Amino acid sequence: MANIVYGNELAVQIKADIKKRIDQMKQQQRRLPKLSVIIAGEDPSALSYIKSKEKACEEVGILNGLITLPQDVEEAALIDAIKQLNADDSVDGILVQLPLPKQIHEEKVLACIDPSKDVDGFQPVNLGKLLLQQKSFQPCTAKSVMRILKEIGMEDLSGKHAVVIGRSNIVGKPVAQLLLKQHATVTICHSKTADLKKFTKQADLLVVAIGRARMIDASYVKAGAVVIDVGVNRDENGKLCGDVDFASVEPLASYLTPVPKGVGPMTSVMLLENTLEAYEEREKMYGRL
Repeated sequence: MANIVYGNELAVQIKADIKKRIDQMKQQQRRLPKLSVIIAGEDPSALSYIKSKEKACEEVGILNGLITLPQDVEEAALIDAIKQLNADDSVDGILVQLPLPKQIHEEKVLACIDPSKDVDGFQPVNLGKLLLQQKSFQPCTAKSVMRILKEIGMEDLSGKHAVVIGRSNIVGKPVAQLLLKQHATVTICHSKTADLKKFTKQADLLVVAIGRARMIDASYVKAGAVVIDVGVNRDENGKLCGDVDFASVEPLASYLTPVPKGVGPMTSVMLLENTLEAYEEREKMYGRL
């Protein structure tokens, strides 16, 4: 029977540490970290996500700003808003909420963010540094996976075979690079992989990020494997679930993250941590820390 790894409990601990550090800044009457978010349009799920980020910032004492642009915003106007935040010395982190409207080129917009303020970790410079295993901001969901592995004593993955299902720029590719950095032997699988079970049954560590409700059942998993479920879906009854069939895999895995209360709650906390790191780097650069 698997040990269930509750990311929400770890998130509470990390948030408490961040709040403690910011409380010390307040006592010393120092400038406080600030995260600014840009959203284009009024997608309900995106707005809900933004509100949850604002709440998380408020809970730990990080200042937050929000720029709301219309759905039909021109790309030049969005880029201009980013450039203004790049130049604003009070802003430490910039997040552009994805997805963007169809008329906007996502890659072009993300490339305009100052790499030192790219707390989401999607700016090309930071992704390049990730590939080269240089210090950079790590994408929040990928970073969450690694923190959960550290929590269960899997920081050094030497000799372990890790299989990542999914090749997105947000999760699959960054997770694979971070696993390589920790010396895992990494296989990336995706929708075009033939005989998926052939690979997943070899995995000591299985990271699943494919966006298909409960697709990965016990037939895909090796006994004793660590299974990290990054997926967030709604089943036919509207119930929140992951990409892993929890009930089927739980008796087989050694560690398993649930959905909800697994990787998801960690993601927003990693955004806070990245913002605090950006703040500290900028304060050091300006000789204020």
